[in-house]
Amino acid sequence: MWSSCHLSPTIHSLSARALAGVVNASVGQDAGSREHIKMAQQFFQAYMYNDDDFNWNHGISLAQTGNFKAAEEALLLVQNEKYKAEYCYISWLARCYISNGQPRNSWELYLKMDTSNESFNLLQLIANDCYRMGQFLYAAKAFDVLERLDPDPEYWEGKRGACVGVFQQVVAGKQQREDLRDVLAMMRNTSNPQVEYMVRIIKKWCNENGVKIG
Repeated sequence: MWSSCHLSPTIHSLSARALAGVVNASVGQDAGSREHIKMAQQFFQAYMYNDDDFNWNHGISLAQTGNFKAAEEALLLVQNEKYKAEYCYISWLARCYISNGQPRNSWELYLKMDTSNESFNLLQLIANDCYRMGQFLYAAKAFDVLERLDPDPEYWEGKRGACVGVFQQVVAGKQQREDLRDVLAMMRNTSNPQVEYMVRIIKKWCNENGVKIG
């Protein structure tokens, strides 16, 4: 269950000053020149905060190498609304949020999008990345919407696994008990014989542990 979206970076033109920083960094690394590396750092510190092209390219490059914390910081410096509306930007920022333990922020990105193929792709990214990171509540939310948009059995399987994951986290004291209300509501969106059994198990635990599920 992996998103069909390919997160290839869209390269925006670097300014001459930012490009100079990149060149100095490259030369410094290749030649082991501290002087060039220091010059590169000076260029970046001086210009990165107001150069959207640099922040775009730098942020996505960092994300591609798995440095999601620095990537998030760079991407959030982008001010150009046109850039921020591009799916490439949104999807990489969502992946940064998830990798940095902020799945709710990735979900907010989805909620701001109009219904489209891109929003569907973002749902797949959120569902799979959150599941992989153990962020089961938002994985379940994404799989729930995917299942309602496309009755592919894989989406039900993903949602079922994510809902069980939330339940296990609640039982272990690692997730808020109130989240089980959302889980039960999402489970009931599915017409599947397994739903009633799972609902009974969760409701039984809630009754035994004083959790009001409404």
